[in-house]
Amino acid sequence: MRANCWMGKNKLEVQQVPDPKILNQQDAIVRITSTAICGSDLHLYGGFVPTMESGDILGHEFMGEVVEIGSKVKNLKKGDRVVVPFPIACGACFFCQKKMFSLCENSNPNANVAEALMGHSPAGVFGYSHMLGGFAGGQAEYARVPFADVGPLKIPEGLSDEQVLFLSDIFPTGYMGAEMCDIEPGDTIAVWGAGPVGLFAMKSAYLLGAERVIAIDRVPYRLRMAQEKAGAIPINYEETSVLETLKDITGGRGPDKCIDAVGLESHTHGLVYAYDRAKQALMLESDRPIALREAIVACRNGGTVSVIGVYGGLIDKFPMGSLMNRSITLKTGQCHVQRYMQPLLGRIQKGEIDPSFVITHRMNLDQAPEGYAMFRDKQDECEKVVLRM
Repeated sequence: MRANCWMGKNKLEVQQVPDPKILNQQDAIVRITSTAICGSDLHLYGGFVPTMESGDILGHEFMGEVVEIGSKVKNLKKGDRVVVPFPIACGACFFCQKKMFSLCENSNPNANVAEALMGHSPAGVFGYSHMLGGFAGGQAEYARVPFADVGPLKIPEGLSDEQVLFLSDIFPTGYMGAEMCDIEPGDTIAVWGAGPVGLFAMKSAYLLGAERVIAIDRVPYRLRMAQEKAGAIPINYEETSVLETLKDITGGRGPDKCIDAVGLESHTHGLVYAYDRAKQALMLESDRPIALREAIVACRNGGTVSVIGVYGGLIDKFPMGSLMNRSITLKTGQCHVQRYMQPLLGRIQKGEIDPSFVITHRMNLDQAPEGYAMFRDKQDECEKVVLRM
């Protein structure tokens, strides 16, 4: 089969690789019909996530048709059309029973590697380094799906791939980011990052009752999408002071809740950015936490900061004094996608949201390397790339 393979930092190749096989009787094989390039894939592309190996198949947002099942798979049959969540979860462990699926204790065969870096291991993840299991990803013609009774969501007739594909990751991730804010009527929510996850966080904040949503970014077309597609008030941090503008909008108090949808590759201008880039280059800091620092400082006293942007390691100059002294609540986590898929499918079916609004580019699998470069470099106003087989 064809698959998009990581061949080193900023180097991808679509190669012929062996077809996946059933390795466990709880597995299913899915013929992929649609997959997508995620912002967190760019962290792999740029070499920011350790334990990648040449030839690894990328991709954790995918859907398709079940073509083979193991003997212990009872909830699926051949021909079912499914969306596959990015965290792999067993459904039976302590955390799965609590519906904290991205913390599954049984799905990461390389848990010892993750424990050495993080203290404890999260769940295995499709196409996202050997630290998180070394599982082949979904930017390919076929994928093996472990614990197939727990993960894949069957899709009813009448819905297109583009309407439901993002139930695999970015829609539930953005929704969980807003949900962790415990939004109350009248709340003002500020979202750092107007990429696809940020846009879903903004739309979800309104779904959950926010009065105003503010989008913070530096790319004009992304801010335009946030305003036009998500109803957000745009702030371009290269043109104005974010902290002062947020104070002006909120009468000096600051946003009630803040969402970091950027993560480890934050940008800014001036000495702060130069400092973080220098420390990162010298391996003294693995992540650039610029958006996170700003979100904490900007949040009103007693507010909440929700972190859904991906972080991989160590950060510097964390404003702990601001967090502690002002009674800020910090919530974070990889999304427990399986918890949200069915309820969000219901919202799609009711017409409350059409997730396809984030798509700007449609390409075939062979164009994946081109799509990554376009997405990373923000060419042709690229916001979200969907790959078709």
